[in-house]
Amino acid sequence: MNKCKTLNNPASTRIDQAQTGAMIIVSAPSGAGKTSLIHGLLERDSRCRLSVSYTTRAARPGERDGIDYHFVSNAQFQQRLLDNDFMEHAEVFGNRYGTSRSATQALLTAGLDVLLEIDWQGAQKIRQLAPDTVGIFVLPPSLDTLESRLRQRAQDSESVIAGRMAAARTELSHWPEYDFLLLNDDYAQTLQQLLAIITALRCRRERLQAKISQLFPDS
Repeated sequence: MNKCKTLNNPASTRIDQAQTGAMIIVSAPSGAGKTSLIHGLLERDSRCRLSVSYTTRAARPGERDGIDYHFVSNAQFQQRLLDNDFMEHAEVFGNRYGTSRSATQALLTAGLDVLLEIDWQGAQKIRQLAPDTVGIFVLPPSLDTLESRLRQRAQDSESVIAGRMAAARTELSHWPEYDFLLLNDDYAQTLQQLLAIITALRCRRERLQAKISQLFPDS
């Protein structure tokens, strides 16, 4: 697998979440079910938005441009990279992916919580920009279940599946770097746990401090 990540001028692109919504990283090995969980969350929580990544890969059946990904050419991707618009970017299985800083900041400024569906390397880069970003890691019930799910999708060749399983083992080794863990052996239950995490994050002192100080100025 050819995979790399870089970040341009991290100090000049630092993300400020003090008076905005929050960034929430959701990572998982391919096939663990994070995309389905994120879609379920977005359907139930109007204050969450997904940061739609840019990619050079072709759309899969059912994927929509601007909804699942922004599907762009290599030249368009490279221009955004030169414009320093990517908070993090990667090349995975020959395709490039990037998270737009300007689009994410606009959502945060609007007071929305932004979900970043990225891997552990991207998560490390995001934490350089915003150390208070919360990380959620989704785990499959087992590696056998994960491989079965990848085969059931019937979208990848044997060589790609083997590559994804190798990447999954690497990805899984980084779960200790995250704040919350979700073992996705039952979708409905795991989705409820994800919703509970988001609710709890909004009750943290730092998220409510300014509002409470206004309501109780003498406290």
